[in-house]
Amino acid sequence: MILPSTGDTVTVGTLAACFALLTVKHVLADFVFQTRWMALGKDSRDGWALPLLVHCSVHGLLTTALVGAVVPGLWFLGAVDFAVHIVCDRAKGYAVSRAGLGPEDAWFWWLLGIDQALHHTTDFALSLVMALALAAAA
Repeated sequence: MILPSTGDTVTVGTLAACFALLTVKHVLADFVFQTRWMALGKDSRDGWALPLLVHCSVHGLLTTALVGAVVPGLWFLGAVDFAVHIVCDRAKGYAVSRAGLGPEDAWFWWLLGIDQALHHTTDFALSLVMALALAAAA
């Protein structure tokens, strides 16, 4: 079975623990391990591809390691996280660069907030898949 059955139930504690782990991973990848080159480069009008790829690879690798340690059979969720990060971060970067937005613009913060909300929603969905797999294995 690649993904767990949705007929299983999960405990709130298991779901919360999985979500907490992925939230810590997200903070590390976005705020500790993201360099200035990645942060500014991925939102640039030109030359955005490599900084975006490196940044999203950090997310994907950390998620692969974390999920692989908790639910080894779901290691591939790191690739899902990588793909979602590529799409969300590029969409935000495209909008920011095309509109010439910076921290002084309200829309810059709106886009950053939407981007982060989408990432946390992704982390919640990945947490649910992890928790369902743990419940199915119990």
